[in-house]
Amino acid sequence: MDFSNVFVIIGCIVVFMVIGKIFSVPLKAILKLVGNSILGGILIFIINLIGAAFQFHIGLNVGTAILVGILGIPGAILLIALKIFM
Repeated sequence: MDFSNVFVIIGCIVVFMVIGKIFSVPLKAILKLVGNSILGGILIFIINLIGAAFQFHIGLNVGTAILVGILGIPGAILLIALKIFM
């Protein structure tokens, strides 16, 4: 095996590692956003269960779930405040 073949193999491994790293970072961010959105949807569902006694309801859709997923508890408080004041 020549040294040129070894350099080609090492170069291919490095290229595959770089490509893997490029695609893994956005995938992790997307999976984190999806996970947080699911938790946000569950939080909105719990708010709706508690708010049913007070005739209070927040619509559970993709937008509100993503908002609560990104912002967390402050996002839920924001939705409650918007619902009360609007």
